[in-house]
Amino acid sequence: MADGYNLCIAVIGSGTIGLSFAALHLSHPSKNIKVIIYDPRPDLNEYIESTLPGYLNATSPSLSSLRASNRLVLSSSLVSAVESADVVQEQGPENVSFKQSLWPQIEAAASPSALFWSSTSGIPASIQGANMQAPYRLLIVHPFNPPHIMPVLEIVPPDQHASKAYIDKTVSYWRTLNRNPVILKEEITGFVANRLSFALFREAIHLVNQGVVTAEEVDRIVEESMGPRWAVKGPFWSYHAGGGEKGLSGFLDKIGETVQACWDDAGTPELRDGEDGKEAAWRKALGEQVEGAYGVLQERDLRERDEKTRSVLEITRGD
Repeated sequence: MADGYNLCIAVIGSGTIGLSFAALHLSHPSKNIKVIIYDPRPDLNEYIESTLPGYLNATSPSLSSLRASNRLVLSSSLVSAVESADVVQEQGPENVSFKQSLWPQIEAAASPSALFWSSTSGIPASIQGANMQAPYRLLIVHPFNPPHIMPVLEIVPPDQHASKAYIDKTVSYWRTLNRNPVILKEEITGFVANRLSFALFREAIHLVNQGVVTAEEVDRIVEESMGPRWAVKGPFWSYHAGGGEKGLSGFLDKIGETVQACWDDAGTPELRDGEDGKEAAWRKALGEQVEGAYGVLQERDLRERDEKTRSVLEITRGD
């Protein structure tokens, strides 16, 4: 990786995650990061012109300035996008065969020293890189959406081919962007943040399906209880504090039976029904309930969410 973060980063895919990461790279304090966005869509230029400005922060140069200075380049050719890149970051479809086909193409065209990152939601590097000549070059850099706002990144190397040098370079770069990279000790389905959020989501679905609460009431409960609490301090710290002088052990001594009873009674809704594999009946009813509560979300709704999230992070991180 080039010294002083005078880097060229090829962003593969211009969806929500791709544009969010592109905006984050372009906000680097060194002002020496060049981003090449590759996407085969025919309207790439018009799409980027209309969409990327919404991701750029107030201190970033304008889109026109970035393009005029050649810090932002658009490409419809995978080879030309990656051949001069120091880093190739992929945000393509969540499809194993797609990724296993893509990475050998990138590996053949890119510099032998380039770092390879995937922002996949759950496909391990060892599976994605199965057809690569040097699979140790590929790391998962899993964000919590949207990555231009959320600070944590899960760094997951392939179990059998981890490279400390590549991991160290990756972690070092993200820290210069005030991100919090966490290196997972092993590959695991969905990584950590998804597993935690999906566990809560599963129980929320169960409670709504059982008629205990509505979807909107679940949101209010989370927003006004564990949401702000865990934004300040995570679950282990919080329950450790809840145990008083005896800490977490004291907490479990006090209400361990209730904890176990909740675990034993937890819901196990399935996304698909039985052997026929059809969509579970509850999905339609729940979807209608959520849409009835919130309607079709507009751009202003997402901006409001992002602004409030930034405000929370400014307080909790002391930014």
